[in-house]
Amino acid sequence: MSDPADLAAPAGAPLLALRNIAKRFGVVQALSGVTLELRAGEVLALVGENGAGKSTLMRILEGAHQPDEGEVLIDGRRHAFRSPSHAHAAGVRVIHQEPDIAPDLSVAENMFIGDLRPAAGIFLDRRDLLRRTHALLKRFRLEHVISPWAPAGTLGAAHRQILEIMRALRSGVRILSLDEPTSSLTEEESQRLFAIVRQMRAEGVGIIYISHRMHEVRALADSIAVLRDGHLVAQRPAGELDDAAVLQLMVGRPITNLFQGARRAPGEVLLDVRGLCNTRLRDVSFTLRAGEVVGLGGLVGAGRTEVARAVFGADRLSAGEVRMAGRRLVLRSPADAIAAGIGLAPEDRKGQALLLLASVQDNIVLSVPQLISRLGLLRGGAARDIAQQQVRRLRIRTPGIAQIVSKLSGGNQQKVVLGRWLARQPRVLILDEPTRGIDVGAKAEIYRLIGDLVAQGMGVLVISSEMPELLGLCDRILVMAAGRIVADLDRASANEQRILDLAMQEQP
Repeated sequence: MSDPADLAAPAGAPLLALRNIAKRFGVVQALSGVTLELRAGEVLALVGENGAGKSTLMRILEGAHQPDEGEVLIDGRRHAFRSPSHAHAAGVRVIHQEPDIAPDLSVAENMFIGDLRPAAGIFLDRRDLLRRTHALLKRFRLEHVISPWAPAGTLGAAHRQILEIMRALRSGVRILSLDEPTSSLTEEESQRLFAIVRQMRAEGVGIIYISHRMHEVRALADSIAVLRDGHLVAQRPAGELDDAAVLQLMVGRPITNLFQGARRAPGEVLLDVRGLCNTRLRDVSFTLRAGEVVGLGGLVGAGRTEVARAVFGADRLSAGEVRMAGRRLVLRSPADAIAAGIGLAPEDRKGQALLLLASVQDNIVLSVPQLISRLGLLRGGAARDIAQQQVRRLRIRTPGIAQIVSKLSGGNQQKVVLGRWLARQPRVLILDEPTRGIDVGAKAEIYRLIGDLVAQGMGVLVISSEMPELLGLCDRILVMAAGRIVADLDRASANEQRILDLAMQEQP
């Protein structure tokens, strides 16, 4: 809702101005004195560590949260949005990582929800709906890609994002915020999204683009705003800040090398995988030694996650075996793998690893019931001690171990998953996309932790789609294509081009 005292927009006012925004949640000061501006036809990259305040700021912009102090101005006029619907009416849309769609409705119905016109005063005018939907799809050259009548729940991640953007556009969006829009997209899907962002910028839409991926920031941003610990520490033209400067502003210290340079001689073979086969895997064999980081690279769909699930006992095998320290394992379920000393942090931490409505403490101690109970009774003190130890060790940012995990940032949620396994002390730890969706500061801490673990004799298998991560972190890199391991590269012989060439083999 607009402030009636502001009747005219000042000449030359920015499209959006956030002035001295402050927000506190209990004892946590999420934002303090944040001031930034966005011009029409500008892409502003908003970057910062997880927990820096980016999402809170966007929720204030869309009216989901109310600021304790400060004001939101559009075209120089004050607005006090009391709900997202008020923000939508003013042309403001925030698209979060999980798009807000009705999965059982069609693409067309989702796109024009709230503006579904009747025919003869009773029935849905399907012809009118199809005409309007087709026009919007054609605007982005998607009329042959997305079917108007397809159930929205059947769309992939990229098309769900695009559906939300088109829904925003048909309602006259002027300010659009995209929160980590490519976190679940392939490279091809990301490029399609980038083209849409550029087209919207050319049409005068102001865009706030939140991303941890600096190559995306470089490809799209006209300016960069950096948040740290709830404060805006810089807003400058993109050309004035190189990557090192942005990273230093984000974490408050120079990051000269994300990866530990020391390499250790690996020890005994811990994990010996031989001839694994199922509907997705074809004769997969490899070893992992104590004190070694082995990477698993390849394109989406190559079978990397399926290897992790098979070794962890989550998927059945039609052939092959898994040995741990020379002993053949019978893997009927993940419980067998855990008992043998294998841990897995899955790619989908929210859907497969965390109890989102449980506390930090309950999530961390989930894998160590034998340490927190006696004669069937919970030992609360033991559970608290274990949780607090992992919070300190991993530097988890939380008001306390009683905090609900869903309230934590993505990076801190990932640390909770890791803390669960460190409490268990496995001999082999499998990390599937361990740094997806988290900031560079949290990445550096996870890399440091991996280095510490292998120095203590653990074997770590890292599945990653980020080439610099594989090349910088791993002693060896296994490359997968079409369900098979097609190469085992040592650190000296691995490079990005060679890995990509091997990964693109259709029939190894």
